[in-house]
Formats: sequence, structure tokens, C-alpha cells
Amino acid sequence: MKALAAIFMLALGGCAHPHDFATLYRELHPSVAFLQMRAPSADPRLHGKLDDAYGTALVVQSGPWGTRMLTAKHVIDDASNLRARVGDATHLESARVVAVDKADDLALLEVDGVKNAVPAALGDSRAVVPGETIGMLGYPIPDAFVDEGLGTTASIYTGHVASVRDAGRSDEAIELDLPIIPGESGAPVFTTDGKVVGIAESRFEEEHAIGFATPMRIIRPFLEAHAR
Repeated sequence: MKALAAIFMLALGGCAHPHDFATLYRELHPSVAFLQMRAPSADPRLHGKLDDAYGTALVVQSGPWGTRMLTAKHVIDDASNLRARVGDATHLESARVVAVDKADDLALLEVDGVKNAVPAALGDSRAVVPGETIGMLGYPIPDAFVDEGLGTTASIYTGHVASVRDAGRSDEAIELDLPIIPGESGAPVFTTDGKVVGIAESRFEEEHAIGFATPMRIIRPFLEAHAR
């Protein structure tokens, strides 16, 4: 019986542990930034007047000089008064755009007032397969949460890779079974080892249940070309 118990315990030790997204949240949250800006309103009743707009960014490089963050380009299109807050910091810091890639919908921001932040661990999107469990950490409809008195903090959602779509470099995308809610564009999409394999974007206005992520295979060359 003791021998059987030992074998059973050994087998348990060799099994994969359940996905601990609580731990992943705590590890990744300090690398996720909340973006706030003024941008032309999408509401036709406002006739293009400036309105508050929001997004999510990911810390990719930091030091005593400041911090660089990655987001989706469409998040900061025509934006003014762009500001960022890393993790649950108490105030927003001014941010500026360092570089953009229109074809791949990428933007790199720099924030002088945030120093020695924690860069996210970047993974290999080429290893991602349909059916794989993933998480996403971002800021969905932050103004709605504030209106309800619920504050502004990151939300984690979990799901799966629905498909890996590769129709050419600029058209490659990781399809998710998660919707990309306004405010979450630019949010990190990560695997169960905590490695970021893409950032959230949105493509289908008519079908909000399908989400997409720009894969790290496309993001890495952009980051390398604009490394500080």
C-alpha cells in the first residue's frame, strides 16, 4: 500500500498544475497601463467633438529615464492630452507617441514620469495553437465602471485561442473566443506560463463575440526597431 501511495504521489507531482490565473494577474498587473486621452467622439450626436477615450498598454522597457509602453495604434489615433497610469498608481502621467506602425496597428509610447516599472515577459506566438488556454488583462469600458462608483482597475478574462489566422504578415492574427471590449484594445494576451503572446485588437464591428490579438511575431520586430 505504501508503494502504491508513493507511485500515486509521484504521478500527481508529474501532472500539470491547474492554471492559476490569480497568480498570473498579480504578476502581470504591474506591467499593464491604463490610457486616458481626448479624441474625436464616435457618437454621431456629438458631431466629432472631443470626448474622453481610453485604452490599455503594456510596459515593454523601463529604467531611470522613464518607461516605454506598447498599445494598438488605433487607440491613440487623433488623441490629445494622452496620459498613462501603470498598475494601480494613484495618478496619470503624460505620455507621448514614439513610433507607430500603421500596417500592423502598433504604437509605442514613452512616459517620463514612470520610472523603473516592470516590463512584461514576452513569449513566442509561433507556439500558440487553437484550443490553447489564454488570458487577457485590460481596462474594459472604464468610464462605465466609474459612473457606477466601481473605480478603475484592470479586469482579467480567460478563454481559448479559437484559430491562428495567417494570410500574410500584416494580416496574421490570433483569433480568440473572447470579445474585445472598448478600452481593452492594446491589452496583453498571455498564455498560462505568464508570457505575453499578443496584444488585443478588434476587427469585426458586426460580431463582437470574436476577438483578435496581434501576435508577438509581428510585434517583436517593431519593438526591436525602436528600442531605446
